[in-house]
Amino acid sequence: MIHEVERTFVGPVKVVEQEHDRRAGSARDVPVEQAVAAEPDVLRARVTLSARRLELRWRGPALRADALAALVAGLGFRVVPWSPACLRASDDAEGRALLRALGIAAFGAVNVMLISLAIAFSVTPWLARLWMKDSPVSAAADDHTREDLPNAPKPHGLAAKLGPLFQRIFRPLLDDRHGRRNRSLLALGVALLIAISVALPIFGLVLLKMLPFDNKSEFQVIVDMPAGTPVEQTAAVLHELGRHLATVPEVTDYQAYAGTAAPINFNGLVRQYYLRTGGAVGDLQVNLIDKHQRSAQSHAIAMRVRPALQQIGARFGANVKVVEVPPGPPVLAPIVAEVYGPDAEGRRHVAKAVRAMFSAQAGVVDADDSSIVDAPRTVLVVDRRKAALLGVSQQAIVTTLRAGLAGEATSYLHDGSKYPAPATLQLPPEKQGDLDALLQLAVRSAESKLVPIRELVTRSDTLREQPIYHKDLLPVNFVVADMAGTVDSPLYGMFGMRGRLADIKPPGGGGVAEYFIHQPTDPYRDYAVKWDGEWQITYETFRDMGAAYAVGLVLIYLLVVAQFGSYLTPLIIMAPIPLTIIGVMPGHALLGSQYTATSMIGMIALAGIIVRNSILLVDFINLQVRQGVDFKQAVLHSAITRAQPIMLTGLAAMFGAFFILDDPIFNGLAISLIFGILVSTVLTLVVIPLLYFMAYRNRLEALTGPGPLIDAPVAASTTPQGETP
Repeated sequence: MIHEVERTFVGPVKVVEQEHDRRAGSARDVPVEQAVAAEPDVLRARVTLSARRLELRWRGPALRADALAALVAGLGFRVVPWSPACLRASDDAEGRALLRALGIAAFGAVNVMLISLAIAFSVTPWLARLWMKDSPVSAAADDHTREDLPNAPKPHGLAAKLGPLFQRIFRPLLDDRHGRRNRSLLALGVALLIAISVALPIFGLVLLKMLPFDNKSEFQVIVDMPAGTPVEQTAAVLHELGRHLATVPEVTDYQAYAGTAAPINFNGLVRQYYLRTGGAVGDLQVNLIDKHQRSAQSHAIAMRVRPALQQIGARFGANVKVVEVPPGPPVLAPIVAEVYGPDAEGRRHVAKAVRAMFSAQAGVVDADDSSIVDAPRTVLVVDRRKAALLGVSQQAIVTTLRAGLAGEATSYLHDGSKYPAPATLQLPPEKQGDLDALLQLAVRSAESKLVPIRELVTRSDTLREQPIYHKDLLPVNFVVADMAGTVDSPLYGMFGMRGRLADIKPPGGGGVAEYFIHQPTDPYRDYAVKWDGEWQITYETFRDMGAAYAVGLVLIYLLVVAQFGSYLTPLIIMAPIPLTIIGVMPGHALLGSQYTATSMIGMIALAGIIVRNSILLVDFINLQVRQGVDFKQAVLHSAITRAQPIMLTGLAAMFGAFFILDDPIFNGLAISLIFGILVSTVLTLVVIPLLYFMAYRNRLEALTGPGPLIDAPVAASTTPQGETP
């Protein structure tokens, strides 16, 4: 039965190495559409270069797809079946799964907060009434309380032990004669600590990085040979590299891919390695033993093997890059310089100078650019006039040349198997690279005479075309590199070498402009370099997180204004937020860790913890003042009484962070929480009461005016054990 079947094939629309430049191949060199459309019963043949897709529609059985795929492969293109319907279904399923996961996470987070709040207000007081016992108060502590805080509750437990300490701290700060001077000295000391903490990244004692390297179980070795290198030579280089990798104790096995890309992975997706084809490219997928069975991190292993692998590659003229799995957002490379300009050759000149600048910078490795090394190219132009006189069609000449280079499937063997076996006609392997042997092939003229192709073509020697890349519709040349060594943050490598951009002289004179955030507004006027890679991701991430941090602070301020009915009190409550940096930055320096995006997340979380502690202190001072307690005594007793719950909650958060301290990615989050809570909690217990005292010591009516005074002392209501109130 004759019926209409629609099939779509997709694959790298690039010509095999023997025929055209693999990186600059174009469908105009080999008429794919015309060749396929000439087949019987083919209704439609359309090539879409941007989507790398060949769409075919024909009348006949579905098994015809195999023969058509073989025909396209004979033209020098690799194709694989592809179904739009299946792809859309897969995308929809993945999208629904992602939305479902996000919805469950949001629903769970809200419910956890509501349930924990309900437990804190109901179950916790009930259990405290049943299980907590009366704590005896020491005579010494009782004497201190009666002498200094007659209307205050009697401290017990940790508060009784901290009482004398806080009295020694607060007395000189609240003294009528020297208190102002002592408070000024304290403020100066805190400001000095903040300045020192901020200076740590400036002087390189704390390194800034988007995300640290994760401890993976694999890495890749990317090999680029000179253009035109046969795949056999590339395989020999991969074999030599593999022999060295076999001697590395942490390597379990590796897979070599010559002339094609390795199976797609995260690196292949974000850096487009899966598009690499042709005899000049190679790929080694290296697998390591489990991270729990080795002491060295995968990053250290990659750094250790890189020099030896690059030395082996240099013997064969290969560019060898050791590529690790990125831990965070996808980038083309950790360090990327985008070169813009009015002329393609000028951009290439500037890109080569930028690449030399990369190679000269200490710590910058695996420098490369998007151009290819000049390689010879032979173009055979058909003499149309002579071919027409002899009655030879151009298609016959091209078909014969293609058969000599890549082989031609002249027939198919149908033996009942799933795919028919093609009968391929081609030159012997030893003559496939010989142009003279190729030109000796003959075609039959209109008079049935054999005419050598040499008499029908003109030979032209030239260079291979350079690839042309675009970004946002602008022509661009890429220069990429990685960072390795003691300082592995790409930001320091980028800023360390950007000063030498002024020494680059583009064609036509002038200088090279520099951009960090956006592309040049007029890229066709002058040459310019726009920094990209991990720098762009770092900038956008910290910018967005900083904006989110600012919005969060504004929301916290509005909530506290609504709680206390004052515009000044929230500023006092939020004033210690900068104190977290006194613990965060020195903590990173002490442990030798990098300040990463997860560290920033920890600082954002610390803002809420500090505000909670400040609210506890301010609210207690207000209660004491409304009871008629002297303002200085209320300030002192707020630190004594609230120290125990504040310190216990802080210790609980610190202990929770200890479990992720050895994680390569979330190490920064743990350090920010541990050291930030440690330092800020201690300082908050002193700074917040003092700031509140300085702001309201001359305007107590603002604290006692809104609400009625409470004459009864604040005392813990207890019930003897075993009785029910």
